[in-house]
Amino acid sequence: MIGKIGRVTGTISPGHVGEVMVGVRGGSEAFHAYATDPGDTIASGTRVVVVEYFPPRSVVVSPA
Repeated sequence: MIGKIGRVTGTISPGHVGEVMVGVRGGSEAFHAYATDPGDTIASGTRVVVVEYFPPRSVVVSPA
């Protein structure tokens, strides 16, 4: 999961959980997302890379 590229579908902002779609097993799945820097805002539609994965459905991302 770490290193995969995804796209933000729900804005990630300080104090709020965002959403990203990541390609998994031949399709795409939604994951709850947090920014690597808690003060960053990542807008919807931005490409991101997964930096850390917390099962079952949370990822930490950074803009690609």
